[in-house]
Amino acid sequence: MIAQPSVVHPDFKQLRKACSACSLRELCLPAGLDLVEINAVDKLIDQRRAVARGEYLFRNGTPLQALYAIRTGFMNTSVRHVDGYEQVAGFHMAGDLMGLDAIGGGRHVCDATALDDCEVCEIPLDGLQQLSRQIPSLQQHFHRILSREIVRDHGMILLLGSMRADERLAVFLLDLSRRHAARGYSSNEFVLRMTRTDIASYLGLKLETVSRVLSRMRARELIEVHNRQVRITDMDGLKSIASRCALAT
Repeated sequence: MIAQPSVVHPDFKQLRKACSACSLRELCLPAGLDLVEINAVDKLIDQRRAVARGEYLFRNGTPLQALYAIRTGFMNTSVRHVDGYEQVAGFHMAGDLMGLDAIGGGRHVCDATALDDCEVCEIPLDGLQQLSRQIPSLQQHFHRILSREIVRDHGMILLLGSMRADERLAVFLLDLSRRHAARGYSSNEFVLRMTRTDIASYLGLKLETVSRVLSRMRARELIEVHNRQVRITDMDGLKSIASRCALAT
Protein backbone atom coordinates (compact mmCIF):
# COMPACT_ATOMS: atom_id res chain seq x y z
CA MET A 1 0.00 0.00 0.00
CA ILE A 2 1.09 3.53 -0.63
CA ALA A 3 1.98 5.44 2.47
CA GLN A 4 0.34 8.84 2.16
CA PRO A 5 -1.78 10.87 4.56
CA SER A 6 -5.47 10.47 3.82
CA VAL A 7 -7.75 13.45 3.30
CA VAL A 8 -10.67 13.56 5.70
CA HIS A 9 -13.71 15.76 5.22
CA PRO A 10 -16.07 14.81 8.07
CA ASP A 11 -19.08 17.06 7.47
CA PHE A 12 -17.95 19.98 5.25
CA LYS A 13 -18.27 22.55 8.03
CA GLN A 14 -16.05 25.61 8.00
CA LEU A 15 -12.59 24.98 9.37
CA ARG A 16 -11.41 27.17 12.21
CA LYS A 17 -7.75 26.21 12.29
CA ALA A 18 -5.66 29.36 12.08
CA CYS A 19 -2.86 29.93 9.57
CA SER A 20 -0.43 30.07 12.48
CA ALA A 21 -1.23 26.42 13.30
CA CYS A 22 -1.48 25.11 9.73
CA SER A 23 1.08 22.54 8.56
CA LEU A 24 1.11 24.19 5.11
CA ARG A 25 1.98 27.65 6.44
CA GLU A 26 5.50 27.57 4.98
CA LEU A 27 4.07 27.01 1.49
CA CYS A 28 1.45 29.76 1.72
CA LEU A 29 3.18 32.40 3.85
CA PRO A 30 6.66 33.93 3.84
CA ALA A 31 9.13 32.81 6.47
CA GLY A 32 10.10 35.10 9.33
CA LEU A 33 6.73 36.65 10.19
CA ASP A 34 6.51 37.71 13.82
CA LEU A 35 3.55 36.95 16.09
CA VAL A 36 1.78 40.26 15.40
CA GLU A 37 2.08 39.77 11.64
CA ILE A 38 0.84 36.17 11.80
CA ASN A 39 -2.15 37.26 13.88
CA ALA A 40 -2.94 39.91 11.23
CA VAL A 41 -2.86 37.21 8.54
CA ASP A 42 -5.11 34.99 10.69
CA LYS A 43 -7.69 37.78 10.88
CA LEU A 44 -7.55 38.31 7.11
CA ILE A 45 -7.87 34.64 6.18
CA ASP A 46 -10.73 33.64 8.46
CA GLN A 47 -13.06 32.12 5.86
CA ARG A 48 -12.86 28.45 4.94
CA ARG A 49 -14.80 26.90 2.09
CA ALA A 50 -15.56 23.27 1.26
CA VAL A 51 -15.64 22.24 -2.40
CA ALA A 52 -17.02 18.77 -3.07
CA ARG A 53 -15.54 16.51 -5.71
CA GLY A 54 -16.73 17.58 -9.15
CA GLU A 55 -17.78 21.06 -8.03
CA TYR A 56 -16.29 24.31 -9.33
CA LEU A 57 -14.26 26.64 -7.16
CA PHE A 58 -14.72 29.31 -9.83
CA ARG A 59 -15.76 29.43 -13.49
CA ASN A 60 -14.38 31.10 -16.56
CA GLY A 61 -15.71 34.67 -16.79
CA THR A 62 -16.73 35.04 -13.15
CA PRO A 63 -15.47 38.16 -11.32
CA LEU A 64 -12.45 37.88 -9.05
CA GLN A 65 -13.65 37.84 -5.45
CA ALA A 66 -10.72 36.26 -3.63
CA LEU A 67 -7.63 34.16 -3.97
CA TYR A 68 -7.83 30.62 -2.62
CA ALA A 69 -5.18 28.57 -0.85
CA ILE A 70 -5.88 24.85 -1.10
CA ARG A 71 -5.87 23.40 2.39
CA THR A 72 -6.73 19.81 1.52
CA GLY A 73 -7.54 18.00 -1.70
CA PHE A 74 -6.61 18.25 -5.36
CA MET A 75 -7.96 20.48 -8.16
CA ASN A 76 -7.45 21.06 -11.83
CA THR A 77 -7.83 24.12 -14.01
CA SER A 78 -9.08 23.94 -17.58
CA VAL A 79 -9.77 26.27 -20.47
CA ARG A 80 -12.38 25.81 -23.17
CA HIS A 81 -11.55 26.60 -26.79
CA VAL A 82 -14.02 28.33 -29.10
CA ASP A 83 -14.78 24.99 -30.76
CA GLY A 84 -15.84 23.53 -27.41
CA TYR A 85 -12.69 21.48 -26.80
CA GLU A 86 -11.62 21.55 -23.14
CA GLN A 87 -7.91 21.57 -22.31
CA VAL A 88 -6.57 20.78 -18.83
CA ALA A 89 -4.20 23.63 -17.94
CA GLY A 90 -2.85 22.48 -14.58
CA PHE A 91 -3.16 20.37 -11.47
CA HIS A 92 -3.13 21.94 -8.02
CA MET A 93 -2.68 20.42 -4.58
CA ALA A 94 -2.58 21.43 -0.92
CA GLY A 95 -0.54 24.58 -0.42
CA ASP A 96 -1.12 25.93 -3.94
CA LEU A 97 -2.74 29.32 -4.52
CA MET A 98 -5.71 29.50 -6.90
CA GLY A 99 -7.27 32.48 -8.68
CA LEU A 100 -4.11 34.25 -9.84
CA ASP A 101 -5.40 34.12 -13.43
CA ALA A 102 -7.96 36.84 -12.65
CA ILE A 103 -5.66 39.44 -11.11
CA GLY A 104 -4.90 41.18 -14.42
CA GLY A 105 -8.40 41.47 -15.89
CA GLY A 106 -10.58 41.07 -12.82
CA ARG A 107 -12.29 37.92 -14.18
CA HIS A 108 -11.24 34.30 -14.21
CA VAL A 109 -10.08 32.91 -17.54
CA CYS A 110 -10.38 29.24 -16.63
CA ASP A 111 -12.52 26.78 -14.68
CA ALA A 112 -11.22 25.33 -11.40
CA THR A 113 -12.71 21.95 -10.50
CA ALA A 114 -12.23 19.78 -7.41
CA LEU A 115 -10.82 16.34 -8.27
CA ASP A 116 -11.67 15.13 -4.77
CA ASP A 117 -13.27 16.72 -1.71
CA CYS A 118 -11.35 19.91 -1.04
CA GLU A 119 -11.15 22.66 1.54
CA VAL A 120 -9.76 26.09 0.68
CA CYS A 121 -8.90 29.25 2.57
CA GLU A 122 -10.41 32.39 1.04
CA ILE A 123 -8.05 35.37 0.85
CA PRO A 124 -9.85 38.67 0.08
CA LEU A 125 -7.74 40.46 -2.52
CA ASP A 126 -8.43 43.97 -1.18
CA GLY A 127 -7.46 42.91 2.32
CA LEU A 128 -4.36 41.15 1.03
CA GLN A 129 -3.22 44.27 -0.82
CA GLN A 130 -3.72 46.42 2.28
CA LEU A 131 -1.89 43.95 4.51
CA SER A 132 0.95 43.64 2.01
CA ARG A 133 1.63 47.36 2.37
CA GLN A 134 2.10 46.79 6.11
CA ILE A 135 4.11 43.57 5.70
CA PRO A 136 6.53 43.96 2.76
CA SER A 137 7.67 40.33 2.97
CA LEU A 138 4.08 39.25 2.29
CA GLN A 139 3.99 41.22 -0.95
CA GLN A 140 7.38 39.81 -1.95
CA HIS A 141 6.12 36.30 -1.24
CA PHE A 142 3.15 36.68 -3.57
CA HIS A 143 5.41 38.16 -6.23
CA ARG A 144 7.49 34.98 -5.95
CA ILE A 145 4.33 32.90 -6.36
CA LEU A 146 3.41 34.83 -9.51
CA SER A 147 6.94 34.36 -10.83
CA ARG A 148 6.75 30.64 -10.11
CA GLU A 149 3.54 30.40 -12.12
CA ILE A 150 5.21 32.13 -15.07
CA VAL A 151 8.14 29.71 -14.89
CA ARG A 152 5.71 26.79 -14.77
CA ASP A 153 3.92 28.13 -17.87
CA HIS A 154 7.25 28.34 -19.69
CA GLY A 155 7.98 24.77 -18.69
CA MET A 156 4.62 23.71 -20.09
CA ILE A 157 5.44 25.36 -23.42
CA LEU A 158 8.70 23.40 -23.54
CA LEU A 159 6.87 20.23 -22.55
CA LEU A 160 4.33 20.46 -25.35
CA GLY A 161 6.62 21.91 -27.97
CA SER A 162 9.72 19.76 -27.95
CA MET A 163 9.31 16.64 -25.81
CA ARG A 164 8.33 13.16 -26.93
CA ALA A 165 5.55 11.28 -25.19
CA ASP A 166 7.79 9.31 -22.79
CA GLU A 167 9.66 12.49 -21.86
CA ARG A 168 6.40 14.30 -21.12
CA LEU A 169 5.21 11.49 -18.83
CA ALA A 170 8.57 11.34 -17.06
CA VAL A 171 8.60 15.10 -16.41
CA PHE A 172 4.98 14.93 -15.22
CA LEU A 173 5.70 12.16 -12.70
CA LEU A 174 8.89 13.82 -11.48
CA ASP A 175 7.02 17.10 -10.97
CA LEU A 176 4.38 15.33 -8.88
CA SER A 177 7.16 13.62 -6.93
CA ARG A 178 8.83 16.95 -6.16
CA ARG A 179 5.58 18.62 -5.15
CA HIS A 180 4.61 15.77 -2.82
CA ALA A 181 8.06 15.87 -1.21
CA ALA A 182 7.74 19.63 -0.62
CA ARG A 183 4.61 18.94 1.44
CA GLY A 184 6.19 16.23 3.56
CA TYR A 185 4.66 13.30 1.65
CA SER A 186 6.46 10.40 0.03
CA SER A 187 8.37 11.43 -3.10
CA ASN A 188 8.14 8.03 -4.75
CA GLU A 189 4.69 6.77 -3.73
CA PHE A 190 1.51 8.75 -4.35
CA VAL A 191 -2.03 8.59 -5.70
CA LEU A 192 -2.95 10.13 -9.04
CA ARG A 193 -6.03 12.20 -8.23
CA MET A 194 -6.59 12.95 -11.89
CA THR A 195 -7.77 10.49 -14.55
CA ARG A 196 -5.58 9.33 -17.42
CA THR A 197 -7.85 11.35 -19.69
CA ASP A 198 -6.96 14.46 -17.66
CA ILE A 199 -3.26 13.60 -17.89
CA ALA A 200 -3.52 13.13 -21.65
CA SER A 201 -5.26 16.50 -22.04
CA TYR A 202 -2.67 18.26 -19.89
CA LEU A 203 0.28 16.73 -21.76
CA GLY A 204 -1.21 17.16 -25.21
CA LEU A 205 -1.31 13.40 -25.85
CA LYS A 206 -3.92 10.83 -26.75
CA LEU A 207 -5.32 8.65 -23.98
CA GLU A 208 -4.00 5.54 -25.72
CA THR A 209 -0.51 7.07 -25.81
CA VAL A 210 -0.53 7.77 -22.07
CA SER A 211 -1.59 4.19 -21.32
CA ARG A 212 1.02 2.78 -23.70
CA VAL A 213 3.88 4.85 -22.24
CA LEU A 214 2.89 3.97 -18.67
CA SER A 215 2.90 0.30 -19.67
CA ARG A 216 6.41 0.67 -21.14
CA MET A 217 7.61 2.33 -17.95
CA ARG A 218 6.18 -0.54 -15.94
CA ALA A 219 7.86 -3.08 -18.22
CA ARG A 220 11.20 -1.30 -17.71
CA GLU A 221 10.56 -1.39 -13.95
CA LEU A 222 10.70 2.39 -13.67
CA ILE A 223 7.31 2.54 -11.96
CA GLU A 224 4.62 0.36 -10.46
CA VAL A 225 0.98 1.25 -11.10
CA HIS A 226 -2.06 -0.14 -9.29
CA ASN A 227 -5.20 1.67 -10.42
CA ARG A 228 -4.32 5.28 -9.51
CA GLN A 229 -1.54 4.39 -7.09
CA VAL A 230 1.94 5.00 -8.45
CA ARG A 231 5.28 3.95 -7.04
CA ILE A 232 8.46 5.23 -8.66
CA THR A 233 10.96 2.37 -8.42
CA ASP A 234 13.75 3.92 -10.50
CA MET A 235 13.94 7.67 -9.94
CA ASP A 236 17.25 7.97 -11.80
CA GLY A 237 15.76 6.14 -14.77
CA LEU A 238 12.88 8.62 -14.98
CA LYS A 239 15.30 11.53 -14.67
CA SER A 240 17.37 10.08 -17.49
CA ILE A 241 14.31 10.02 -19.77
CA ALA A 242 13.33 13.57 -18.79
CA SER A 243 16.84 14.91 -19.40
CA ARG A 244 16.99 13.69 -22.99
CA CYS A 245 15.06 16.74 -24.16
CA ALA A 246 17.43 19.14 -22.37
CA LEU A 247 20.44 17.39 -23.91
CA ALA A 248 18.94 17.68 -27.39
CA THR A 249 18.31 21.44 -27.19
